[in-house]
Amino acid sequence: MEKAHEIKQEMEETHQERETRKAGDFKSVESSMPAIASRIDPTTIADNLSSYLGTHNPWGHPVAATDAVWLLDNTAHRSQTFPHHWQAEFVAAYFLKDSGKDVGSVVADIAEKIGLGAEGKDEKEVESLIRSRVQPFLDAILPARTVKIDFGGPKGDRDIKNLGPAGRNGVSSQTVKISGDHNDKEQIKSEAIMPNDDDVTMVTEFAETEGWGFISDIDDSIKTTLTSSPIGILRTTFAETPKPIPGMPSLYNHISQTLSPTWFYLSASPYNLYPFLHTFISQTYPHGTILLRDSSWLNLAGFIANLTEGTQKYKVDRMQKIHDWVPKRKMICLGDSTQTDPEAYGEIYRRHEGWVKKIYIRKVTDVAEMGKTDKNLDERFEKAFEGVPRDVWMTFEDPSEVYGSLDKLMQE
Repeated sequence: MEKAHEIKQEMEETHQERETRKAGDFKSVESSMPAIASRIDPTTIADNLSSYLGTHNPWGHPVAATDAVWLLDNTAHRSQTFPHHWQAEFVAAYFLKDSGKDVGSVVADIAEKIGLGAEGKDEKEVESLIRSRVQPFLDAILPARTVKIDFGGPKGDRDIKNLGPAGRNGVSSQTVKISGDHNDKEQIKSEAIMPNDDDVTMVTEFAETEGWGFISDIDDSIKTTLTSSPIGILRTTFAETPKPIPGMPSLYNHISQTLSPTWFYLSASPYNLYPFLHTFISQTYPHGTILLRDSSWLNLAGFIANLTEGTQKYKVDRMQKIHDWVPKRKMICLGDSTQTDPEAYGEIYRRHEGWVKKIYIRKVTDVAEMGKTDKNLDERFEKAFEGVPRDVWMTFEDPSEVYGSLDKLMQE
């Protein structure tokens, strides 16, 4: 079974991606980004070798007090083989705490590129923010680590689950059976059993077989990222408080109240940004599972490329996984025109006709680099949605345009 975060990231440029990268002069910025030393802990040679076995590694060992663990929120679904059973994909990431090298020089490089000194912010404050955001890109990853979690329930009635061992990328991903009877939208909080005082938790939300589901892009769909500009990506990712796209929080709240869907947030951003994006979404949008790219092997130049290369193939792969989880749900997809969301959504519609009921694409017009491309042309959308009925997809510039379409969808 293919594991999340372990798929090969093939950076195949599509026409749309080439247009974006050329208009934004991405290569020149990427070539000037600082190199990063190997992120695999050099003291764990045996772990590095055995980690090729992934979760089948018999030499995995528990996290230590010097380690940091992330647990990613997930969605529990019915087993397709045994419909009365629940299961979910559990993903954990393992790092050596504060082990990143040359943090100061990397912070200085980013600060110089973005023109440090954002209006209304102290330079030291911005540098501190950059440091906190860039740290997960620099800390050593830890293959072969395992962690136990207390899956919900009071301490007196523990349901202990074993996660790991982590693979080469310092991430473990496995499908775990969940016992008991559960209701749609029910949420269970789990806690990692750590050898230190770290409070590491996650939330599992249950999704019954039928109902609505919503797949949302993140960057420039619901959060300002400026993915058409490499400097814009650096600024909004590392040096600014994240800003929601105006009108989108209200729209998503309306969708949550009227359709009560299971939410999936799908982004080409690397998993190193999970805490940053999780905090933003939890404070601004309905709770859901966040699916991100594995980028543990990337330097910062690769981080920028990650958002602009191979995104269609990656997103279709992740949506295929969501389909495997909830094939009978009625899905709505929302993305934007900066990346390859139209092409990816068109492809998944054709692959599983009838699964996706509606596709919304936000036409991004407030980024200068978009004017140098053909990404907002009608011809682009017509080609991307070839074979998709015209009443299934629509483009919009202001979220207020979507409400009427949603009301019609509810009446069908």
